[in-house]
Amino acid sequence: MNIVNTPIDGLRILEPKIFQDLRGRFVKTFNNDFFKEHKIEIEIKESYYSISHKDVIRGMHFQIPPYDHIKLVYVPFGKIVDVVLDIRKGSPTYKKFFKIELSADNGKVLIIPKGLAHGFKSLQDNTNVTYMQTTCYSPEADKGIRFDSFGFDWECDNPKVSDRDLSFKTLDEFDSPFVFGDNQ
Repeated sequence: MNIVNTPIDGLRILEPKIFQDLRGRFVKTFNNDFFKEHKIEIEIKESYYSISHKDVIRGMHFQIPPYDHIKLVYVPFGKIVDVVLDIRKGSPTYKKFFKIELSADNGKVLIIPKGLAHGFKSLQDNTNVTYMQTTCYSPEADKGIRFDSFGFDWECDNPKVSDRDLSFKTLDEFDSPFVFGDNQ
């Protein structure tokens, strides 16, 4: 396993070793001892996955305090462009985004700290995106930023987006409760 930092403080990429032989592939997506060794304290409380068709855009999602969480995201089948938006007031990268391709082929795991909005576009039909979080889902704390309001080019003429995601406030309309340096 290898950890790679990104330009957004706290956002990291885990590059696991991928074991492959005649049977197929084996990818370890989480190892508590490895995380502790790299000073990443994560206690997983919930795990789930989504399956999306090509050109589905989901996001930009997060939970507000006190139910905010660290999130690990990876793709065991298919391929996505994953986008993370910094919504922490006072951060040097406030209102800036980071994108990365996550796929079954590259096996990368995105480690998303508190105070970042997360979304993705599926690049293939039947793409499975798996999430592991440090808090459980809270309907009252579940929030989002409108996917097309922060300058990212999704490179998609006809995105498939839920009514819920279309109803989110724009980045400029959203008053963020997150402050850089708080509970990171």
